[in-house]
Amino acid sequence: MSPSIITLIKKEFLSEWRQRYALNGILLYLASTIFVVYMSFKLKAGAIDEPTWNALFWIIILFTATNAVAKSFIQESQGRLLYYYSLAKAEAFIISKTIYYSLLMVSMALVGLLFYSLFMGSLVNDLPMFLLVICLGSMGLASALTMISGIASKAPNSSSLMAILSFPVLIPLLLIIIKTSKSAMDGLDRGVYIDDMLILVAINAIIIAVSYLLFPYLWRS
Repeated sequence: MSPSIITLIKKEFLSEWRQRYALNGILLYLASTIFVVYMSFKLKAGAIDEPTWNALFWIIILFTATNAVAKSFIQESQGRLLYYYSLAKAEAFIISKTIYYSLLMVSMALVGLLFYSLFMGSLVNDLPMFLLVICLGSMGLASALTMISGIASKAPNSSSLMAILSFPVLIPLLLIIIKTSKSAMDGLDRGVYIDDMLILVAINAIIIAVSYLLFPYLWRS
């Protein structure tokens, strides 16, 4: 990893630490959403089945990722982006953003799983594989949303554009994540869904590769 990427990642951490209210807001959103789900399903209708448990968890993680990663480029002013342009290459900048928000989303997903299991109970039979799916899925969501945020930041209505652009990208990714995590929840033989795991890895690799190749053209604009 080049020194410029490490420096940019440190910059992201320092910037997030200075604006801790944003991080606290995301954690509050995550915890409150899980509590609302608990109040809506657990208390009124009893224990939910495994497909519903899995789908609700990933819907919560999806909206948390949208709130956490959407600001990656939108919050940056034009002057600051121009300053970064004079200091670092486009490839280093997008890789640093992707790594930072991937780490952030993996952490948020693991914290979310902890809260979700405490409130809703744990229905996972193969926890190591489920955690692996969480890591891969969180990285995929963060990588896709980071690139989409970079594209949307160039338009006037960036928030609306990001919602429109993210829909066709995130739905296929979310479907394969839900399918793979459900297999891990059921405790199926790992050889049964290894192809789905490889597809998830391939999607992550494609998203990162496309970001790496195309972002320099966006960066120069």
